[in-house]
Amino acid sequence: MTRNPERRTALVDAAIEVLAREGARGLTFRAVDAQAGVPAGTASNYFASRDDLFTQAGSRIHVRMTPAPAAVDEAMRPAPSRELVAELMRWLVRRMTEERTGYLALLELRLEATRRPALRAELDRAVRSALEENVRFHLDAGLPGDADTVLVLYLAMTGLLVEHFTLPGVLSGTALDDLVEKVVARIVPAE
Repeated sequence: MTRNPERRTALVDAAIEVLAREGARGLTFRAVDAQAGVPAGTASNYFASRDDLFTQAGSRIHVRMTPAPAAVDEAMRPAPSRELVAELMRWLVRRMTEERTGYLALLELRLEATRRPALRAELDRAVRSALEENVRFHLDAGLPGDADTVLVLYLAMTGLLVEHFTLPGVLSGTALDDLVEKVVARIVPAE
């Protein structure tokens, strides 16, 4: 396999774009090469198989969707409260909306993981790790609620984002920020 980390990252990012636009069936080496603007055959020099490409896209997508530490520090300046949790969830929705391509690709990868054991293992690892980190972050920051609060918030926000991206007409009568506020008010205990 060819070793050029920058090109590999560019190819994986191109794969994420292809996944979001064309779905898992459209993810071919040829489509990745075209999206990345590289000569035909380049992706096949970097990835042993489509399974490898899917798995690396599964790893990379979480890197793309993770906020910069400085942005997290800035977001955490207010005192821990239910309102801060609501603001963090609104921030999450804004980030996912801005990274729409990545979120749609993640949905495609989740579906494809039901058929690809290596991809399922990678997504299980990455999502479980992110959830555990979110629980630690929430508790260490002194935000209201416990580990179960974070789990239920995760499940609720995931559902909200799936509806928003896949069937936006279902939620068309209510602003996303208002929905986030309702979710947080029902899940996060009052101080």
